[in-house]
Amino acid sequence: MINFLLMKRILSLAAVIAVAAACSRTESLPALTDRVFERAKVQAFDLAARLGDTQTPRTFQADTLVTAPIGWWCSGFFPGTLWYIYEYTGDDTVKDLAWHETRKLEHLAEGKTDHDIGFQLMSSYGNAYRLTGDTACVSILKEGAAKLATRFNPEVGVIRSWDNKKWNYPVIIDNMMNLELLTQYGDRDIALAHARKTQREHFRPDFTTYHLVNYADDGSVLGRQTVQGAADESAWARGQAWALYGYTMMARETGDEAFQAQAEHIARMILPQLPEDGIPYWDFSKPGEERDASAGAVMASAFAELATRTADADLADACRAMAEKQVRTFATPEYLAGPGTNGGFLLKHSVGNKPGNSEVDVPLTYADYYYLEALLRLAR
Repeated sequence: MINFLLMKRILSLAAVIAVAAACSRTESLPALTDRVFERAKVQAFDLAARLGDTQTPRTFQADTLVTAPIGWWCSGFFPGTLWYIYEYTGDDTVKDLAWHETRKLEHLAEGKTDHDIGFQLMSSYGNAYRLTGDTACVSILKEGAAKLATRFNPEVGVIRSWDNKKWNYPVIIDNMMNLELLTQYGDRDIALAHARKTQREHFRPDFTTYHLVNYADDGSVLGRQTVQGAADESAWARGQAWALYGYTMMARETGDEAFQAQAEHIARMILPQLPEDGIPYWDFSKPGEERDASAGAVMASAFAELATRTADADLADACRAMAEKQVRTFATPEYLAGPGTNGGFLLKHSVGNKPGNSEVDVPLTYADYYYLEALLRLAR
């Protein structure tokens, strides 16, 4: 008689082999997308069950879920992930959970906020309004846009990022991502001014970007740094991803040909820098070190959109091919979490801030969000 524990191990091993075999074959993209969204739904309910009413997920580290308060810059990504799962599956139980997590951010603009209110509200209430048409979302989005606009200094010409007194007037490339809130629900002129000055001051001749530019009160540049990268002159992978996504988005929102050209230049810079499987190392100058799934997911989503916008047919083909390569790599066991594992997060192997020894090789909410967005964009 076969020992029960031995049988369980045999069946478990067989399941692992079956999964590996399935992943080794070329799945159709629709089949892969179905599989990933079904996994995302399982993971999302697992993660939501671990949260309190004032908490948002941050990461899963040392077998422990790390949460953050609603004011944390990533608080919109989990509700946004839920909205994407609802968009793809049409599951009303997911919709109800998405509303529950979104409404945690309802009063966000009433308190002290920073530039990331664009991230927070567009991923949550922005998607809620897009998918449900609930007009109550609009007043919250407009309130957030008005709050974001208060961080714009016309003398400097850009929106202030951090309030850290280490710098006089710091602006990080991440801030490009928050401009969508202004283009749709606020002062478009501020968004245009910020994007134009960032285009002038943040980029090197090869179209890599610094992480941070520190401005004087008159708008001149005091210094340029790459705070979360390997060195000031290195190309921090997620910073390049924010730049690619940000200028692709601004080209769509404004029709500005200079923004479109900038997005295309950034794409041509990034494409040859990526490893064979498409997932970047955390900094382009550090091959062989940790991969950053979060940077790869942002890139995949941006590539998928840019492929539909550029008039350069070769670039369009290259962007779409890379986006598909990246989403396929993420769908393998190396990156895609097993059901009930990874603290409820979908993707493994992201890097938050390696120089600060924070969130290194862990799951992150924005990796999940932009991965699902990339899949939806490719499906469309």
